[in-house]
Amino acid sequence: MSIFGSMKTAVSGMNAQANRLSTVSDNIANVNTTGYKAVSTAFSSLVLPSGSGNYNSGGVTTTVRQAVSDQGDISYTTSGYDLAISGDGFFIVQGGDGVPVLTRAGDFTKDDSGNLVNSAGFTLMGYPWGSSAPAVVVNGFDGLVPINVLGDQKLQAVPTANGTWTGNLKPGATVVTDPNALPSANGSLPAPPAAPTAATSNTQKYSIVTYDKLGSKVMYDIYYTKIPAAVPPASPAGTATQWEMAVFRNADKATTGTSSFPYSSAAVSVKTISFDDKGQMLSPPGATITDPVTGLTINMNLDLSQVGDNFSGTGNVDGQGANSPVDITIDADGIVYSKYDDGSTKPVFQIPLANVPSPDLLTLMTGNVYSANGKSGVTVTGFPQTSGFGKIQSGALEGSNVDLAGELTEMIESQRSYTANSKVFQTGSDLMDVLVNLKR
Repeated sequence: MSIFGSMKTAVSGMNAQANRLSTVSDNIANVNTTGYKAVSTAFSSLVLPSGSGNYNSGGVTTTVRQAVSDQGDISYTTSGYDLAISGDGFFIVQGGDGVPVLTRAGDFTKDDSGNLVNSAGFTLMGYPWGSSAPAVVVNGFDGLVPINVLGDQKLQAVPTANGTWTGNLKPGATVVTDPNALPSANGSLPAPPAAPTAATSNTQKYSIVTYDKLGSKVMYDIYYTKIPAAVPPASPAGTATQWEMAVFRNADKATTGTSSFPYSSAAVSVKTISFDDKGQMLSPPGATITDPVTGLTINMNLDLSQVGDNFSGTGNVDGQGANSPVDITIDADGIVYSKYDDGSTKPVFQIPLANVPSPDLLTLMTGNVYSANGKSGVTVTGFPQTSGFGKIQSGALEGSNVDLAGELTEMIESQRSYTANSKVFQTGSDLMDVLVNLKR
């Protein structure tokens, strides 16, 4: 056995413990770093070939392991810009060099441009929301833009183009047989003598608010009146009952008397709705509102039934009044909603998540961010709560997954091992002194 060999082995042992102490110190220093993932030192022996009766001491080598896949504790904050991932996945962020990287640090705040930037200076990236939900690029970062909470500060106005009306029509309603008593016949002046009383006593009325091209509100009154079922083929086969749906501009209603009739303009939409003997709608589900005053053309999808004893109705439309954005909200699916001063919301971005097959083998970079490499595998992108990705929690942060008590224990163990290795080195040095002194 070589004395020099034992000394070199002791030196490798001291180096290994120094590396271990380095990871411990890094973990302790980042115990309060948002989204930080603990690192640890793994030891592996180095064995040298030995002859018969002789042993050549080898040494020890170390590798650094990352606990990237271990979830940190989630704590709640008072900022809606703070984001935490519960489950698998990473935020896609971009530094000043424009290169997308991955992180779990979701302590975002808005900068002077309105972009969401975390404490390390990385900007959160997402897909812009157009006329429909964005599509994710599963194998790359194409199409991503910075998430901006300010948006266009100009007053926004989007005219209504589509709507949905859902409800139930009362089967026992009175059938109106006089065509002159139907709302559709009583829109414009002069109204038939029987119209004001007959129309309001035999119909069910609802109203719905839409928006014109300038963002002003336009209300429409919707009347449902039960009429005699037509004889086939004028009506769909199997028709049991029919209703007339008539839509008027609310601004044109009568201002005197107890009824909205007569309106000063004709109906902007009239449709006959047919039901079978089970109360299910037979006629095509669409109706079109064509308003010559506002220039609006609204396609209404109807989902009506004729069951039970009571009337019910509810509807919604797209479009937006003239108001400006004041803040954002972010849901568990990563959809960023712009909140306007009238309380309405509109989706403007969707935040994707990214992951790799072996997160613990990602390359750690400055700023608590990671980049993929050959060992970690190819990056896959998707939306939260889909394809194995976790969910996003707004107003929360993921803390470091460092176990402080465990790190302090490792620090003591490293100190003891380092001291023991130094004693081996010192003993080898003493033996070398004995050999040198033999010559004297």
